[in-house]
Amino acid sequence: MSPTETVVAFVDAWNRMDWDAVLGFLADDVVYHNIPMEKLEGKTAARAFIMSFQPEAVDWEIISIAENGDRVLTERIDRFDLAGGKRIDLPVMGTFEIEDGLIRAWRDYFDLDTFTRQMS
Repeated sequence: MSPTETVVAFVDAWNRMDWDAVLGFLADDVVYHNIPMEKLEGKTAARAFIMSFQPEAVDWEIISIAENGDRVLTERIDRFDLAGGKRIDLPVMGTFEIEDGLIRAWRDYFDLDTFTRQMS
């Protein structure tokens, strides 16, 4: 798969809530950083974070996607339906660095206030 195809398949795995597939796209030494939050290093840390966030439904919409070598840039709307009827609609800019078909680095940039306001 091309780097873009890898990222599209990764987003599709999120939308299916196929956590094994999601984690299967991550390199063992992945660096995962939601920029307004603390950086996570390694697949174990990324797994713990991802599994702690248990939505009832996921819909990540890719608005724009661009590839430059092993990097893929995405503009997305990440939507999550949570227990109790809460819904999060979060505009996100994401950068993925792909190596040997796996995500080696994943950085998402978003407004933390937009997220926390919708969580309360």
